[in-house]
Amino acid sequence: MLNDSAKLDTAFQALADPARRGMLARLSRGPASVSELARPLPMSLPAVLQHLKALEASGLVRTEKKGRVRTCRLEPKALAAAEGWIAEQRALWEGRLDRFEDYVQTLKTEG
Repeated sequence: MLNDSAKLDTAFQALADPARRGMLARLSRGPASVSELARPLPMSLPAVLQHLKALEASGLVRTEKKGRVRTCRLEPKALAAAEGWIAEQRALWEGRLDRFEDYVQTLKTEG
């Protein structure tokens, strides 16, 4: 996972902002134009475009322009690195908590 550090960093940076998470949630239902993504957000169109730029840089979103309309699509495979890292961390911590629980039970039976 260490080799994927840059990929993880950009994914987590993209996911750190609530506006970007909102955009991703909307895109999870299907492709959307930039104006559709911008409509519910309390920010200017240039600000929305900056957020989209961060999502594209992370690989979480892909956009294509046809005529005057830029359509955004979710790239679910890009989440795989972040999901894998989170799963590894969860397994590590669950293992540690299980060992700690065993240790506490040992102390209780000895004491």
